[in-house]
Amino acid sequence: MSLRQVGHELLIANKDLTSPVLPVKKIDDTTYELAFPNTIEIEPSKLVKLIETNFKKAKLPEAYIVQVFQCIDNEVAYSYLMQQEIQEGIIPCANRILAKSCYTIRINFTGDLTTSSSNYKSLYFIVVLLIVVTIILLLLFKKKQQKNKNIVVEQEVKLTIGNYSFLPDRNILIRNSSELNLSKKECDLLLILVENLNQTVKREELTKKVWEDNGVVVSRSLDTYISKLRKKLAEDETIKITNVHGVGYKLIVK
Repeated sequence: MSLRQVGHELLIANKDLTSPVLPVKKIDDTTYELAFPNTIEIEPSKLVKLIETNFKKAKLPEAYIVQVFQCIDNEVAYSYLMQQEIQEGIIPCANRILAKSCYTIRINFTGDLTTSSSNYKSLYFIVVLLIVVTIILLLLFKKKQQKNKNIVVEQEVKLTIGNYSFLPDRNILIRNSSELNLSKKECDLLLILVENLNQTVKREELTKKVWEDNGVVVSRSLDTYISKLRKKLAEDETIKITNVHGVGYKLIVK
């Protein structure tokens, strides 16, 4: 009855005078759960006072744990441990009002006070230690990633095509310090042609490697992208992409 009274007074505090207080759910012999029919706002300090006052009236044990769970993800939004009128915050946010949402309140009456306090302090220490270790590991991992990234940058592939520098890993062409961005397909096409410099690459091979291997069938897309590459390489007259009629394309650098 006392826990239902807490729920009733919380509804009143939320100016809800019509919603019924839901039955208290018994989780086990020492744990009970209170739910609400609608979303509510919870002021932690008021919740502490309501529970303390009603439990005293009902002469319930003075040692208990209060946990407020968010319905949406079942995460603890606020909790505290009460031991003979001494409140100890587990998740300290007494000054922060819990925004209007769906909550359930779980009360667990503890046994031996000394043991409970010791257990929770040990648990708190373990949680803090795990957080610190996790942060350290994340920092080390990030540092290792940055180191690996630097190695990759140092080993970046750089190909020379006439007066151009071709960086396939970054999809760019560079000429006289000016960068030309390439699309992924433009880059893939150019890389195949460069790897087969002054040799004819069949249309079938180009379309298969650039399009069909990715599950896409093309018709005139190849010719369109070859035309785009010709325009981007047009500043150097020693470079030509020639059409070998009925066969494919050839990249020629004089």
